[in-house]
Parts: sequence; structure tokens; C-alpha cells
Amino acid sequence: MKLIDSNILIYSARKQYEHLRHYFNELDVYVSAISRLEVMGYYKLTSKDKNYFNAVFNVIKIINISDEIINEAIAIRQLKRLSVGDAIIGATALYYDYELVTHNTNDFKHIENLKLIDPIK
Repeated sequence: MKLIDSNILIYSARKQYEHLRHYFNELDVYVSAISRLEVMGYYKLTSKDKNYFNAVFNVIKIINISDEIINEAIAIRQLKRLSVGDAIIGATALYYDYELVTHNTNDFKHIENLKLIDPIK
């Protein structure tokens, strides 16, 4: 099982990274609700990108943020400085024991037992 980070969603909208789109059709792939917020909440989102991301979020399974995930994110943030969004995404991957697919592996490498995949490097 895999959790797709927000940056992979964003990269996938670019022509040179369209190979990342294969993840969205796999059965064992999810995103955190915080990734939907991060991607769709960008204030300079073009209508073309908005349509693309809406289509992605219509086919990929979204995991809501539970109390258990919040508690895991709190524990992560108490150990090292990390954005709220990244803490929730990392906590979600840990809680469900999913591999995190991200290009920002440095942001997450300090989280013990978190499995990381960088499909871009």
C-alpha cells in the first residue's frame, strides 16, 4: 500500500512527470485529505490544473484525518520541526503502515519506521 505525497500530485500535472500518473490507477494507492487541501488550496491554481487535480481526486482514495493520525502527528512534531501538513502525511503513512511516495524524502527521513519511495530521483 502507498500514500502519495502532495508534491507527487503536483509534479504529475507537468508533462515531464506524466509517468507518475500510473500511481493513480493502482488499487493500493491513497492520499491524505491534507494533500487535497494543499493541492486544491493553492491560491494561484489555474483552471486547467484545477480540472486535472479534481479528476485525480475523483479516482484516488482519500484518507480522512482521524484522532489517531493527529496523535501520531503530534508525536512526530514533538521530536523534530516539521510542517503540520508533512506531520499529518507522515503520521498517516505510519498509522496505516503504507509506503510514502514523495520527492521530498529529506523532510521525512527522520521519522522512524517510515518507508519512503522517491519515484523521481
